[in-house]
Amino acid sequence: MAYTVIIDAGHGGMDAGASYQGRREKDDTLSLAMAVGDILEKNCINVKYTRTTDVYNTPYEKAQIGNNSGADFFVSIHRNAYLTPNTSKGIETLVFNDEGIKAKMARNINANLAELGFDNRGVIERPNLVVLRRTRIPAVLVEAGFIDNEEDNARFDAQFNEIANAIAQGIVETIGGCQEPQPRSLYRVQVGAYRDREEADALLNELRNQGYPAFIILDDGFYKVQSGAFAVLDNAVRMEERLRNAGYNTFITT
Repeated sequence: MAYTVIIDAGHGGMDAGASYQGRREKDDTLSLAMAVGDILEKNCINVKYTRTTDVYNTPYEKAQIGNNSGADFFVSIHRNAYLTPNTSKGIETLVFNDEGIKAKMARNINANLAELGFDNRGVIERPNLVVLRRTRIPAVLVEAGFIDNEEDNARFDAQFNEIANAIAQGIVETIGGCQEPQPRSLYRVQVGAYRDREEADALLNELRNQGYPAFIILDDGFYKVQSGAFAVLDNAVRMEERLRNAGYNTFITT
């Protein structure tokens, strides 16, 4: 029996979530959610999403989307933040209560993320969170590092593929799949590369304002602006076609 997982990219639309120096949680979560879903699909797990574009749903609506989806598990992806930037770091996974298969999944996800170098802040009960309280299926909320911590952000950008795979591996270790997800290259669509960070930021903001899941990586001295992270090449090709039709010069990279 193939399980179905619904993945929730935290926040969206008018709700940017936490932010730091122009970086918005809703953008990081969408990129990571789509990448995790792509890997799960390659491992024989059916995947649905609460959102695949920059749209807003209330937490109650997200929970209801999950309940109506026919999915077996609900995985919400977020980035953490603290009152004072650069004072907290690491990953944690939240659950309604620390019991059952959801608690096992949370620990498996945390363990795999910790192997990448993140501080493991543990599994935390948060019964007051709507997406955990109102979902009628096992639910976890992954905090993939602190968005207001420069070390966590550098790791998020440099190890994006590995982070997506770690979350997917934690899910597969819990519920099974046709194979263990192995570290793999994800296909990305590159839109620009700049020596100047300000130029890269300008293109990043332009893409995000149009609803593209864009991000920046620093590679070989260049700030590279990319969109999407896909385990399936055809999905990357479709994203590239969208961007080219919008007037951007692009190519697919891994």
